[in-house]
Amino acid sequence: MTRAFLRPDDVHDVVADQFGVDRRLNTMDRLTGGSKKGVYRLRLDDQTTVILYVWSESENYWPSAPNVPDDPFTDASGAELFAAGHAALTAAGVPTPRLLMLDRDHRYLDADIALVEDAGATTLETLIDHDPAAAAAPLSRLGDALRRLHTTRGPHYGKLASLTRSEASQERRTEDIIVDRALGHLHAAAPRDARIAAAHQRIADHLHHLRGAVEARQDYVLVHGELGPDHVLVTPAGESALIDIEGLAYFDAEWDHAWLRMRFGDTYPALRPVDLDPHRLELYRYAQILSLIEGPLRIADTDYPNRQWMIDLAQWNITQALAAL
Repeated sequence: MTRAFLRPDDVHDVVADQFGVDRRLNTMDRLTGGSKKGVYRLRLDDQTTVILYVWSESENYWPSAPNVPDDPFTDASGAELFAAGHAALTAAGVPTPRLLMLDRDHRYLDADIALVEDAGATTLETLIDHDPAAAAAPLSRLGDALRRLHTTRGPHYGKLASLTRSEASQERRTEDIIVDRALGHLHAAAPRDARIAAAHQRIADHLHHLRGAVEARQDYVLVHGELGPDHVLVTPAGESALIDIEGLAYFDAEWDHAWLRMRFGDTYPALRPVDLDPHRLELYRYAQILSLIEGPLRIADTDYPNRQWMIDLAQWNITQALAAL
């Protein structure tokens, strides 16, 4: 498809209504890295900056794919999910950039949009990679925030917006949802990679083996859904603020910690995690490896600008998936 990104003239009315007609937009930069929504930094003539989120088809690079109906992490994008996630994080005392304005009525653009506080451009990933000493305090603060997140309990699992509308199904165990999700990723990835195709049955058997060790449990907490150090901004005050929050849901804490262990590597112990079930954690870790094969291979078939990075990510996780067999 031909993608039409925003230009400064497109946000004139937003700026005028939100900041006053006496202030002007100096620059507007589309930030890289987003694949489901557009993220723009707006700089006004008084050097004030804010972040604009845009949810539109032209900003979303992901092609549709079969999904598990009760998987709370499917299609985790959109202004409604963002608003629900922001409210839940704020109530739990977990830092996230302040929400300044949300428009779902398309008053300004032919898209849902939000204006949020500009918490800066420094991610925790950048500090870990380039200044480990400076990362120590934000890592500790993130650990505090995660314990608040993962001790905020709910009676049911599911997307926050779905729970608010009483639409979430509670008929199945969460680990069965994740197995079905992982099998879907496996089936979709096999036609795209010969090694996965050859190991298809062994991978499926391994998933079922991991599932067999998981005991039933109903203890649902708030989870981010896909939390890596690139989804944590370190503010000028040294606070760790969570972003990309549309996937926030009530689910098993192990889902978040499988991501955290994988993404934070040697720095993961600094987060001082809550007690976890090792069997559930291993099942979720392996399921996420399969998602990091199928998803990157699928988006690499599109016009996504950083296609090679996605291919490399898939190749790394193919190696991890096969090594576990």
